[in-house]
Amino acid sequence: MKVVAFNCSPRKGGNTERMLGTVLDALEAEGIGTELVQVGGEDIHGCRACGTCRRNADGRCVFDDDIVNSCYAKMVEADGIVIGSPTYFADLTPEAKALIDRCGYVARGNGNPLRRKVGASVCVARRAGSIHVLDSINHFFTINEMVLVSSSYWAMSLSGARGDYEKDDEGLRTMEVLGENMAWALKRLRD
Repeated sequence: MKVVAFNCSPRKGGNTERMLGTVLDALEAEGIGTELVQVGGEDIHGCRACGTCRRNADGRCVFDDDIVNSCYAKMVEADGIVIGSPTYFADLTPEAKALIDRCGYVARGNGNPLRRKVGASVCVARRAGSIHVLDSINHFFTINEMVLVSSSYWAMSLSGARGDYEKDDEGLRTMEVLGENMAWALKRLRD
């Protein structure tokens, strides 16, 4: 089994990446393979709703000038998907929005190979807006008929400056439980 996590923060090594790392560590402790993909900071554009991916039915976005097709292929191959985004003006990063829109459009137009995979969202916020970000990511999972995994609290951390996440005991534990719950769900679904 494998879980792929997408870091949609342009700050490599920042709080979002560290949160995803905690989730992935918990999964690895349960014997599940993981991969972290850096999306934030990449020059990717949003979906143009051209419909070519549906007409071609080849499991690819027609725009092949960025990492989205590679990300989509990783989603299809994985058993579980984690998407993490910081909160920017009470919303997702532009990279996160482009990722979920384009991958979602391709999936829905190509037999929905994401159906019944396990999904989890994580978010960091300096102060507020995290629930909206988690909700937006979870919309991607639910429209694709995926199984959502939750934790002991909202899968978020209140962290502004780099390194604040490590000071957030509740946030750290929430990410550990999210990874444990995801491992549990993956194993039960496999049985």
